[in-house]
Amino acid sequence: MAAHRKHKQRPLTGPAGRTAASLALAGAATATAGAAAGSAHAEPRLTVAQVKSKVDRLYEQAEAATERYNGAKEKADDARDALDELRDEAARRTERLNTSRAALGSIATAQYRAGGLTPTVQLALSSDPDTFLQAAALAERTAAHQASTVTRIRKELAAIAELRTRADDRLVDLKARQNEVAAQKTTVQKRLTAAEDLLDTLTAQERARYAEQEAAADQGGQVSYGAARTDGSLTRAGRSASRPATKAPSSRAAAAVAFAYAAIGKPYVWGATGPGSFDCSGLTQAAWSAAGVSLPRTTYTQINAGQRVPRSQLAPGDLVFFYSGISHVGIYVGDGKMIHAPRTGTNVRIAPIDQMPFAGATRPV
Repeated sequence: MAAHRKHKQRPLTGPAGRTAASLALAGAATATAGAAAGSAHAEPRLTVAQVKSKVDRLYEQAEAATERYNGAKEKADDARDALDELRDEAARRTERLNTSRAALGSIATAQYRAGGLTPTVQLALSSDPDTFLQAAALAERTAAHQASTVTRIRKELAAIAELRTRADDRLVDLKARQNEVAAQKTTVQKRLTAAEDLLDTLTAQERARYAEQEAAADQGGQVSYGAARTDGSLTRAGRSASRPATKAPSSRAAAAVAFAYAAIGKPYVWGATGPGSFDCSGLTQAAWSAAGVSLPRTTYTQINAGQRVPRSQLAPGDLVFFYSGISHVGIYVGDGKMIHAPRTGTNVRIAPIDQMPFAGATRPV
């Protein structure tokens, strides 16, 4: 039976080969173009408005993370202070323990040198019984003092052991707080980097339009209060001219507002509390501190530090809060405007309170 052979295909040559190659190249080019078109369709270029919307959202998330960072850092600082206090107290008790031990050692040494003779033998051998009896009375008191010293040493040992246990627990708490601080810091940095990456996709002309939209958001507060510099801050005349006529309800509120006006133009730096830079809650805390009132560090704790007031009854000095997560705060100055530290890349400025979702207001007392 004859074996069937598979015929070997010969490469195309001549006109036929050139035609096949041309068709293959054309097909590859079409596939590449199709893939490129598909890719372009999958990832359309964002408009300036879309970039601004995404960037605003990233900055809002960064600020929320900043407030969580501030809260975690405050707790970490408290835990560190408590740990230091425990360690100091343990050191003081250890010093007292060593003193008591030294005293006890001196008594034991004196007894050893006395040879351990019984009082009867010592009396029999004494050439001056009266002197001996006086010494015996002193020895009894010394023994009582020795017992008291032993009791004190035992108490100090127990107290030091308790302090060390508490210090160990506080150290565990401190490390947990430090980990939380690091995690929130990473979140802030990621959100800010993502925002910058988005802004970097804009052309120079688009970036200019973006800046115009940013300026328009603050137009109601910034321009009417004086000439604005290109960096968003106000000139000296702008800081003092045409302030709202509404008076602060107290001298302390007036002092907080005055501090806020003096801070206009200083840069926003997340985690900063002044004097050269601020984040939003750092500014409000510093302003009211200048008025003699101590506020908590974060937005979500500041909103509970005072008397709640409805929007219709706002007065200069009140703290105004924004977003559902209470992640932003400013100082109300009247006429529907506030002074606040907006976000990274901006300076402390005046702005309308209706440019963000209003969440509530508090009047510090």
